[in-house]
Amino acid sequence: MQLEPKDLYEKLEFDKVLKLIEVECLGILGREEVQKIGPITRKAVIDRLLRESEEFKRTIENNDRFPITSYADISHDLELLKVPDFVLPEEALGRINIVLRFIHEIIKYFNDDRRELYPSLHDIISELVFDSNLIDEIERVIDEEGNIRADASPRLLKIRKNIGAKQKELDKHFRSVINEYRNKGWLTDNVESFRNGRRVLSVPAEHKRKIRGIIHDESATGKTAFIEPESIIGINNDIFDLEQEEKREIYRILKELSAALRPYAPNMENYQKILVRYDVIQAKTKIAVRMSANKPRLREKPIFGYQEAYHPLLLLKNNESGKLTVPFNMRLHKPNRLLILSGPNAGGKSISMKAVGLLQLMLQSGMLVPVHEETEMGVYHKIFADIGDQQSLEDDLSTYSSRLQNMKTFLDNADRQTLILIDEFGAGTDPKIGGSIAEAILREFNHRRIFGVITTHFSNLKIFAYKTKGIVNGSMAFDKENLSPTFQLRIGKPGSSYAFEIAAKSGLGKEVLDYAKHRTGENEKAVDQLLVDLQQEKQEIEEKMAKMLSKEEQLDKLIRNYDHLHRELEVRRKRVKLEAKEQALQQVARENKELENVIREIKEKQNLEKAKKVAAQVKEERKKINEEVVTLRDQVYYTPTAKERKQGPIKVGDFVKLRTGGATGEVESIEKGKAVVQMGLMRITAKVKDLQHANAPLNVQKTKSVNTDTITQNSSFQSKIDIRGMRMEEAYKVLEDFFDQALMVGASQLRVIHGKGNGVLRNAVQMKLKEYNLKVRMTHPEPEFGGDGVSIIDIE
Repeated sequence: MQLEPKDLYEKLEFDKVLKLIEVECLGILGREEVQKIGPITRKAVIDRLLRESEEFKRTIENNDRFPITSYADISHDLELLKVPDFVLPEEALGRINIVLRFIHEIIKYFNDDRRELYPSLHDIISELVFDSNLIDEIERVIDEEGNIRADASPRLLKIRKNIGAKQKELDKHFRSVINEYRNKGWLTDNVESFRNGRRVLSVPAEHKRKIRGIIHDESATGKTAFIEPESIIGINNDIFDLEQEEKREIYRILKELSAALRPYAPNMENYQKILVRYDVIQAKTKIAVRMSANKPRLREKPIFGYQEAYHPLLLLKNNESGKLTVPFNMRLHKPNRLLILSGPNAGGKSISMKAVGLLQLMLQSGMLVPVHEETEMGVYHKIFADIGDQQSLEDDLSTYSSRLQNMKTFLDNADRQTLILIDEFGAGTDPKIGGSIAEAILREFNHRRIFGVITTHFSNLKIFAYKTKGIVNGSMAFDKENLSPTFQLRIGKPGSSYAFEIAAKSGLGKEVLDYAKHRTGENEKAVDQLLVDLQQEKQEIEEKMAKMLSKEEQLDKLIRNYDHLHRELEVRRKRVKLEAKEQALQQVARENKELENVIREIKEKQNLEKAKKVAAQVKEERKKINEEVVTLRDQVYYTPTAKERKQGPIKVGDFVKLRTGGATGEVESIEKGKAVVQMGLMRITAKVKDLQHANAPLNVQKTKSVNTDTITQNSSFQSKIDIRGMRMEEAYKVLEDFFDQALMVGASQLRVIHGKGNGVLRNAVQMKLKEYNLKVRMTHPEPEFGGDGVSIIDIE
């Protein structure tokens, strides 16, 4: 992203925001990472960062504490760990353990509910590979205070027990020696001390020859000698040997532990990066909470759509002092892109302009901003600013020359994705010449469709903004009666400088002001007032036009919704009718057997004509209901949608799936309305009208995970079917469709209700299953659940 000038962060005070975030970081690595924060231009990345902060803000609001506190930098420890045979000290292992425990706690934090509440925060660790045994291995050796555990190994435990026993023996002997020599008056008041790691007696110089032992040291004056009595030298030697043995055992333990951790060093580097990432998120969010910041509606293209926006630093400052901060609204309707902001000095023009730049830098750096949630903000690829005194002694440039140099840079590099911020545009030279040059530059900015906020006092720029499409006037409201600013931004109305009124309030003499007014003339004042009136009328018309367009858009949505609901209602009506017809068909089928019995009785009575008449009547009724069911089914399920009409008919090579759901396959051939589809290792034949276009299947990595798409598809398949009352050929067709769908969704158990009767339909089920060459097991439930009239099919 291109930023001009190089000190843009300081000009817009973005550096102060970063310092505030640094203070909130829990570790030095987090603070270093904050120093690298800068605006980015990829909308998807910005949106992800904003969602992370928004979700962390939700944890604070819900009092749902995120498990992260202060942590140490383990980068150097991990670099040493990578060195073959290097042994990490217990302090380093303790620091590593803290990081591991943080990651473990964060993983446990995201239970099922929190994964739904904070999906973006969970995504950071969703693919993380973590072995909690690393913590167990370290804590088996290192205690909570970072020291080696006494039971880190059986040998170390034994050594420390021996040291303890020797220490007790030493205490016993030493007390005995002290009592003996104290009674003889051979010890000083301090009695004992430590020298060279040994427990020694404090003996006056005149008695040092009376005590047998080793003199380890003398006082600076030479009046006191520090003697290790001969009787405890052996015990001290034993303790020294045990302590050396203890050190060797600790070194061995640490060496083994370091070797065990060494393969995981790259993983632990990743853990630290994740911890730093969460640290930066929580630091940004804490500042966001202090300024009541929100996530605005992010747009791909530049846009001005601020609602109740605040200057972040001004808001924090006023909150601390208890002062009220006035928000601003800055929504520019198309085709307006440039705002010419005018009004009195100290009225808030520059603050509003800087706020736009600072809010944009914060947003594109992934920070929540103090604006209303309905605010719309876009993404810029370049941000240019000309603010403050640009005088440069090094480059031998005056203020105005340096500003012209900035304008040249802007014109050379600015495009449609550029935001420009210019304070006191045209100032620094003769007003007429400066105003003319400024107008020419503004004209070029507008021609290039650049977005920006420009403050000025020049009337010619206000007039140009009024007359030019793409540029709009704005002002900071001013209380004329009290001659004080209100800090309220008004779009569509140019502002007066109120120079005479402010000068009078400041105490300038009446004669001076009268002369100034006379020199200015009435025309200047009249032009300002006329411009204000015209701009107000223009703003009112634009607002009415925007409302009309909004209402027209709402009307279009209502019409589309009505059409959609009408179509949906029609489909539902047909579905209800279809269900009724299907129920009637099933009822007719169930009654068919009874009718056959009646016909048999009639035949037996030799009334053949009547039998034929009844049979023909039943056949006609059934045919009629069948036709109605087929018609309704075609209308409900096979009427092509707008998307299907756009995709066109299914062809060989297309990827398809059944309308009822299931796996995706590729069409191998189509003949007479039927298609052969290859689905993985299985090939099926289905009617073309039962298929719909599908996306090409993805190559999914074989991991232990739950495929929610498969769950959804399986849920749409009913594993039970009722074929009672159907003829053999009808049952074959229904069973074929049923078994095809069962195989595609991977069903393991099916239930077919065929009734008892003479066993024809039960045999049809068995014969149809043989066509699939599957290993199946058919059983029947208990009599109370259907008995022989129901077949339970287990697919192995």
